[in-house]
Amino acid sequence: MALILQIETATTSCSVALAKDGEMLAFKEIDQRNIHAEVITLYIDEILALSNATYAQLDAIAVSCGPGSYTGLRIGVSTAKGLCFALDKPLISVDTLAAMATGLVTQGNIDNHTLLCPMIDARRMEVYTAIYRSNGEVVKPITAEIIDKDSFAELLAGNDILFFGDGAGKCCEVFSNNSHARFLDGFANSAIHLTQIAADKFDNSDFVDVAYFEPYYLKDFIAGVKKSIV
Repeated sequence: MALILQIETATTSCSVALAKDGEMLAFKEIDQRNIHAEVITLYIDEILALSNATYAQLDAIAVSCGPGSYTGLRIGVSTAKGLCFALDKPLISVDTLAAMATGLVTQGNIDNHTLLCPMIDARRMEVYTAIYRSNGEVVKPITAEIIDKDSFAELLAGNDILFFGDGAGKCCEVFSNNSHARFLDGFANSAIHLTQIAADKFDNSDFVDVAYFEPYYLKDFIAGVKKSIV
């Protein structure tokens, strides 16, 4: 029975969870900007202690791979890779948007005919997004989308779409007059959402190369330039 440590740091949420054979044992998380590096290893220690488990007993480490925050992803993936190297354990990569959709389905009653549109804030009116059916089928692949009145027009013409995630608020006013657009407030990314996908990937030995694996940033990171004060 697989014991998998799960790490989610793609957004402002810093979340870790421990699952055994697809069943949650413990988790700890906080939704706060720029806190990831400070708490992630402490949280891992705590959930292992709560579960009476040791690092050596882990069978794999799963990490949310993006898209999302450059800094958050870098911290989460670096932590996961460090553990894999130190413990000689396999690494499982879980698409962040797919995990959001799967997590939402497992948490509540979702109409099979409603399309799911997880969204991660990418600043201004841009989001990282994709569209899924409740069974996990990809309807629209991952993209960086600038939201305007024509976004998702073809799909919204004949389908109910549920928008959720920290980028979904950008759509509320734009789609306010569209009866097919629905919104879910308060959704936060969580390592719990990785459970089903991580368990399936472990069963299929679907691992990534620890040495060469990098987060899926989707866009190149552009550092801000500080103006000098004369």
